[in-house]
Amino acid sequence: MNDQNKNFEYFTCPIPLSKNKEVSIGHGSGGSLTKSLIDSVFLKYFSNPILDQGNDFADITPEESLNNFRIVTSTDAHVVSPIFFPGGDIGRLAVAGTVNDISMSGGIPKFLTASFIIEEGFPIKQLEKIAESMKTCTEEAQVVIVAGDTKVVQKGKADRIFISTAGVGFVPEGIRINGASARPGDSVIISGTIGDHGIAVLAARNELGFSTTITSDVAPLNHLVQTAIEAAPNIHVLRDPTRGGVATTLNEIALQSNVTIVLDESQLPIHKQVQGACDILGFDPLYVANEGKVILIVPQQEERALLNALRQHPLGKEAIKIGQVEKSTNNPFVLMTTIIGGTRIVDVLTGEMLPRIC
Repeated sequence: MNDQNKNFEYFTCPIPLSKNKEVSIGHGSGGSLTKSLIDSVFLKYFSNPILDQGNDFADITPEESLNNFRIVTSTDAHVVSPIFFPGGDIGRLAVAGTVNDISMSGGIPKFLTASFIIEEGFPIKQLEKIAESMKTCTEEAQVVIVAGDTKVVQKGKADRIFISTAGVGFVPEGIRINGASARPGDSVIISGTIGDHGIAVLAARNELGFSTTITSDVAPLNHLVQTAIEAAPNIHVLRDPTRGGVATTLNEIALQSNVTIVLDESQLPIHKQVQGACDILGFDPLYVANEGKVILIVPQQEERALLNALRQHPLGKEAIKIGQVEKSTNNPFVLMTTIIGGTRIVDVLTGEMLPRIC
């Protein structure tokens, strides 16, 4: 579940569970199969007004609160393979993932908890390396880990190490950012190149068949988000396109907001090495996972100020407008104007493209 007290994501094309009622690897993809699992099992039992909003975060502010801020929370589980990859590791991924989900509310993450499931025989030296990586990432994000839990299972009962994190943050007064707030006329902006994380992880598995210098983009985005809000205080939607990639994330937003989102293929920022790897492997970069990018949907009049501010930040140097929001005349869709001048539907990811990416 994408990346839960974190809200479950919504998709446009649910696919029924398999006839034998067994969970498949595709049910963890973040796409249509995940949607079917969530609908048929988790929402069946856990549905409530907070969860049903379908955001990366949950607003848990008590109705009787007298404070001038809101409280948000999120939780995430991390099962990446391999656990060390170019640009990061499972520890950095665990911290950044939850920090980013809190940040998608426009909030300021403050506190994390972490739980570890460790397989018997796991090297202590590697565990220390992961813990050090988590410490470094918390310092970058200016958050603290305030509670945790550790379980050790017998050899063969897990795959080395799994990490789950949960977070709490505060949303300043006046900020109302969520996936249902995209409006016709809004600009769709992304903070940088897409698909880097997924291809970096695949390269670490030695499955590309050629060498690449691509590194994962995994990073805490909270400071970048605060820079964006200062420059464009009327941002409508923030979302980090993790599992399922940019395409699936935009479909979630289109459905939540009941709008059509139109992308411009010529403006999609994709490293040549990522595009080359995708061409060889038959992947579409729009569906490849990211761990250090944010999609921002903002009123058109604030587009220029937002882009200028993002490009001054180390994590937003390659920020670019990739599309716009239009009124939905029928069902919510994501469309793309192609380089050759045509238009195609950009649907959600169905099954699993790259298992255990985040």
